[in-house]
Parts: sequence; C-alpha cells; structure tokens
Amino acid sequence: MSLQRFSQCSLAAAVAVAFSSTPVLADSNQDKEIEQIAVWSTGVKASSMYLNKENIATKQADHLSDLLRTIPGVDVGGAHSLNQRITIRSMDDKDLDISIDGARQNTYMYHHMGNLQIHADILQSVEIEVGSNSVLNGGLGGAVRFKTKQARDLLNKEQQFGGRVQVSAGDNSGSNYSLTGYGLLSDNVDFLAYYNFVDRDDYEVGGGKILNEKGEVFPGTDGTVRGLAGEVDDALVKFGVDLTDTQRIQFSYEQYTDEGNYSYRPDMGLATDLAITNTLKVPLLWPTKLTRDTATVNYQLSTNTTQVEAAIYSSTSELWRNEMGWAKNPAFARWAGLVTGEATNSGFNVLAETFVDDAISQEFTYGFDYVKHDTKYSAKGDAGSNNSEEESTTLSLFVQDRISLNEQFTVIPGIRYDNYSIDSNLVDNDFTNTSFALAFEFQASNDLLFKLSGTEIFKGPEIAEVFTGAGSDDLANADIDAETGLNVELSFAYRIEVGEGELSTGATVFDTQINDYIYDYATPPKGSKVRSWKDNIGDLSVDGYEAYVNYELNALSFGITFSDAESELDAFSQYKDLDKARLDRQQGSTISAHANYELSALNLALNWEVLTVSDVDAGIDLDGASLDNSKDGYTVHNISAKWTPEQFDGLTVIFGVDNLFDEYYASQSSRTGLSFHPRFKELYLQDYEPGRNIKATIAYSF
Repeated sequence: MSLQRFSQCSLAAAVAVAFSSTPVLADSNQDKEIEQIAVWSTGVKASSMYLNKENIATKQADHLSDLLRTIPGVDVGGAHSLNQRITIRSMDDKDLDISIDGARQNTYMYHHMGNLQIHADILQSVEIEVGSNSVLNGGLGGAVRFKTKQARDLLNKEQQFGGRVQVSAGDNSGSNYSLTGYGLLSDNVDFLAYYNFVDRDDYEVGGGKILNEKGEVFPGTDGTVRGLAGEVDDALVKFGVDLTDTQRIQFSYEQYTDEGNYSYRPDMGLATDLAITNTLKVPLLWPTKLTRDTATVNYQLSTNTTQVEAAIYSSTSELWRNEMGWAKNPAFARWAGLVTGEATNSGFNVLAETFVDDAISQEFTYGFDYVKHDTKYSAKGDAGSNNSEEESTTLSLFVQDRISLNEQFTVIPGIRYDNYSIDSNLVDNDFTNTSFALAFEFQASNDLLFKLSGTEIFKGPEIAEVFTGAGSDDLANADIDAETGLNVELSFAYRIEVGEGELSTGATVFDTQINDYIYDYATPPKGSKVRSWKDNIGDLSVDGYEAYVNYELNALSFGITFSDAESELDAFSQYKDLDKARLDRQQGSTISAHANYELSALNLALNWEVLTVSDVDAGIDLDGASLDNSKDGYTVHNISAKWTPEQFDGLTVIFGVDNLFDEYYASQSSRTGLSFHPRFKELYLQDYEPGRNIKATIAYSF
C-alpha cells in the first residue's frame, strides 16, 4: 500500500506553516470537497508539530497554557489571569509577533504582567511559528496568530441560524458561562455575537501547602493563593459579507475586561506579596481593571492563482489601579492615587500569495505591515499628577519566492525591509534594516522531506513599559543599537505506514544568534541617579531542538514530543559580570506525551496528556532571582473525556481533571527562585500553579 506524498499548503496554511521549520503533513486529496462539521474547539497548528483539532475540544481551556504548553518549543508562563506570557525557545512575548485576527497585540503594559489579553474559549485557531524562519514575520523568536470564531465555521449544512450555550465549573478554578448566536442574514451576509463571563476563584496549590525555599509552610498561609479572584468579560461581534465568489470583507469588534482585587505584582507568588505587604504595612490586594478594545476590518481575496488577506485595526489596552491604599502607611501617603496606563496599536497589513505554474513552478508570497504604537501614562493623587507619552511606528515590506526546480529540489529566497521610528525618553531615532532569508527543501522520497533555512532577524529598541511611567524615568541612551542576527534551522519530516496505522515523525535543530542584545536592566553609567537602564549588553545565542513522534491507528492516536533550548550571552566588556548569562525564561529539557481514544459506539472521546520538565541548575541569568535561580522540574498529568449523546442532539458534556496528581510546581517560564531585596530581605518568587482541578463543561448547540 503506497503512502501519500507530502503536499504544499494553500495561503491559509502558509501563514502558519508553509515556511516553518518542520513541514506539516497534509493530505494530497485536500482539494476534494469535505463535508463541514461544526465543532466548538480550537485548532492549534505549530511549525514544530501538528495537533488534531478534535483533540483540543476536550481541554476546557481556562488559560492559554492549557492549549499551548505541550507544543515543543512553546510555553505559557504566569498563573494569574493578567499574566499570560507566551514563551518560544526561552524568548518571551516581547520578542514575538502576536496578533488576533490580524491586529497586533504586543503591548508592554507592566513588567509584572503579560502582554496578551484573550480567553481561550473564543479562539477558532492558533497558528504558531516556532522560531523566526521566514521574512514574513519580524519576531526574534517567532510569531503567534490567533483567529477568533466566525459564523460560517460553526453552521452545519443547510443551517441558517444557530446558537450555543455553555456552562463550566471547576472545584479549584471558578466558573464561567458563554452565549453565542450566529447565522446568515442573507446568502452573502453572516454574523456572530459572542459573550463569555468568567468568575475566577483564588486557587489552592498542589499539596495544599504554600512552602518557602526550605520546604516549610510559609507563615500566614493556608494553601490558597490570594489575589487571583476576579471577573473576566469578553464580548465579540462580527459581520461578514461575501462581496463576490472570490472576495469577502469582515467587520469585528471585541471588548475584553479583567477586573478584581488583585495582587500588586501578578507575576510573583504569594510569599513575595506577603513579605512586601507585611514590611510596608499596606494592603495585600488592590482594585485593578484591565480592558482591551479591538476594532478590525478584514478582507480576503481568493482566485485560482492569487490569495490575499488584509487587515486594518485599532486595539487599545488600558490598565487601571486604585493605589489609594498607600495612604494607610503615612510614610507612603505621597504615592497614593489612581494610576492609568494606556497602549494603542493601530495599523494595517496585507499578505498575498500568487502561484505561477510555468516551466519552473513558483509561489510568490509578499505584502507589508504597518504598526503605530502609542502609550500614555497618568497618575493622579493628593501629591499631584504625572503624565507621559511615547510612540513608535514600524513599516515592513517583504517578498518570498518558493521555486520548485523539480520534484525533489525547492529553493525559497526572501527579502524584508524594516523602517522603525521611535520617539521616547530612551531614544529618538529611526532604524532601518534589510534582511535576507534562504531555504532549501529536498524531497528524498514520497515520505521523507529535509529542509535547511537561514533567516536574518532585526528588532529596534522598544518604547518603555506603560504602567510605571511610560518612560518618564528612563535614562536616555542615544547610542543604543537595534538588535540583529541570524536564525539557522535544519529539519526533517517522515511518514510511514506501520501495520494498519500511520507513523509520522520530525525534528528540528536550530541556532539563533542575536547581536547587540538589549537588556532592560543593565547597570547604568557611573554618576547616574537610576538603578538601571536599557543598553546593548552583548551577543546572545539560543540553540536547541524540537522533535515529535505521532502514531494513529483507527480510533487510537498517541504522540510524544521533545524540546530543549539553551541560551548564553557573550557580554561586552563593560558588562562582563553578565558574561555567559542565560535568559530568565529558559526551561529545562521538556517531554510531553498524549493519547486519545474514541469509543464511537458510546460517542465518547478520551484524552490523556503529561508534561515533564527537567531541573535547571543555578547560574548567571538575566533578570532572574539573585540568591538562588535554580528551577525545580515537575511532571503534570491531565485527563478528560467528551461525551456527545445521540439521544440529545447538540449536547456535549466534558469532564476532566487538570494536575491529576496534585503536583506542587511553578512553570519555569514564570517567576521562580529566591531573591534578596535591601528592604524586604529574602523574597521567594515562586509563581505557584494551581493544584488538582476537577472540572466539567456542559454545552448545547442548536
């Protein structure tokens, strides 16, 4: 029985994977008409592997980590709802291109929280480029593209209107419900209205005890992390119009709100919050509200030879906190006030692909991306007010050609031009760069594909975080340089029939070099009155691998993934104390495994997954704990079952247990370790993850 040949992807997949480090397997019959099946789930595609869409439907994702942590090379740090930090190959979200429906989401709001606000339930798909391996994105570490649900993906055949009600609850997470209505207003106009409400609880850590660095119960704790309870409201409205058989335009507006009495530093554990609070005699919890409002217009064109996707958008995030609690201690009364930070991303982008079927087959991918980033800071109190603003703009042009020389050899050259302008207290300057990329693919057989690629990378110095003053206290550094470098990858993908099943495997080895690496907390020049400043501190290398093995046999599928990424700084002479330092978000070697089994006679799907992360030894790092920055390894198991009873059409019941064995742990992409502060002394930074969480979801679609 012969095997199907690896096939190339269309534009929809090309955005995510056609230029990825490990090619994704696709069916050579992809042009055949496939019956549409409406499933409320989130499809996840990553250049380091492929996950089946149906498997994601059983996860009941409360946090992005529930969706993404088992993908090799990817982690999501931060246990707090305000602190979702996507990490790829040890590089955090500031070094990634992140978008929702084409709208750029990179907003450096506050160093104690993440830069992304979204709830996993609304997502139709997540496309992850692990590593910067083409000129199509400008992230140092890769790109993450979220797409929200739309009506035509949810409607069954012959259905004009539909809806869905979902209720979920967990004994260690809280509860949520969502309401969705969608349909066709005419043959060419569709709509979707979605609302999701999350009532989040303070959770208990694994083992039910919050421990200090010595393994002793931290005084004043009962195993529950305070400062997490709050409410999330997420509302989305979409209208789509099919202008012609080949053109579509879509209008969408989303409002996301996360509000509660939260800890002052959402990225640090309760032990640190209590130590600081008890020393300063100020409140543990602070009224906080984070909002994101995003308006987007999307355009699509699809012909026999050309595909186009375009977006124009404006996305504004605002973080507000009532800091009047400082007045409870007269020594800090001057700090009391209402603090607001606002960041707006606005812009437009076009991504197009044209197929040329000639003597030599070619696929041109080209487009541009324009982003304007504005930040504003405002603090008002009895002691007066403080305001600051900064801005930056980026214009990127790129073109890439996929040239099939014959059935075995393909060459993929690319060129990208970036013009970056920044007006900030740190620097007021323009940075321009032309980057090149070149990749070679070798189809050794119908079942085996090799790829070698090299991509130049570029990133200008960022404007300051918003919530601590939008750069008002930054020390100017007119001589700061942009980061440049090169990412090189070698990968293979292989597929073979084994018995009645199919085995697929692949691996990527990579080496990323970043010259003139910018560190936000470099030691300032002598005589300056600040504790740190932004400066180029050396050349950083990140190298490692990702690998996967998957097997499918009838109703059974299982797989295992491996990944590791190590970083090291070759410091400049003035920063020799940081020589050989690693990135703080670096993880230990990671292994994940999953198994899925479908009992079709019972309409039951079973899922199990495990994530094992090895220890990380103490060493010099960037922005890590100062006394002990070693990281403990951990193993976490999750199980779930999805039941769709035949007698109740449209009903879905999902039951699951996260952290089945109640592991006490913190993600190594989160804050960890023991630090020393001159005022607060020793601070244990562990950002504890939730312990065992038994949860259930009931959903009805009609």
